Amino acid sequence: MEDAVAVALRQWRKVLPDADLDTIAVIGRLNRCTALLHQAADAPLGRAGVNRAEYDVLCALLRVGGELTPGRLARETFASGAAVTKRVRRLEELGLVARRVDDRDRRVAHLSLTEQGRKFIMRLVPEQLEYETALLEGLPAEKERELAGLLAELLLMLEGRLGGTLG
Repeated sequence: MEDAVAVALRQWRKVLPDADLDTIAVIGRLNRCTALLHQAADAPLGRAGVNRAEYDVLCALLRVGGELTPGRLARETFASGAAVTKRVRRLEELGLVARRVDDRDRRVAHLSLTEQGRKFIMRLVPEQLEYETALLEGLPAEKERELAGLLAELLLMLEGRLGGTLG
């Protein structure tokens, strides 16, 4: 049985027989896995009324703790400042995130979870983790750890070359 990238590689080899297509085997599969995992992993989030990006903001506020500036939140979630602003605005409307203006510099905002937001994310994280664990259920634990190690190496290499932040 072939995955979608193997089929595409076979087609590319007919069109470009002398080209080195090994990177398609890696990057193509990473992109395909990412798309499928986002589509599948967003199911519990959708039922809870948030998307993956909003969930990432709530998780960052929970795991880092305390108040974060929008800039720090952007770094924690690998998002642009504009994207964080949009996500925080929606989460404020839902009553999950609060914004406090800095006493010394009114241009600076401090973001935190509301009590409702803390309860919400504490309920959602275990459900999401259980769901994501089920997605990888067919992969033996040893292979999962090996894959995690290989992806960590790739991520470190790419962060070194491309920088650690996106957006």
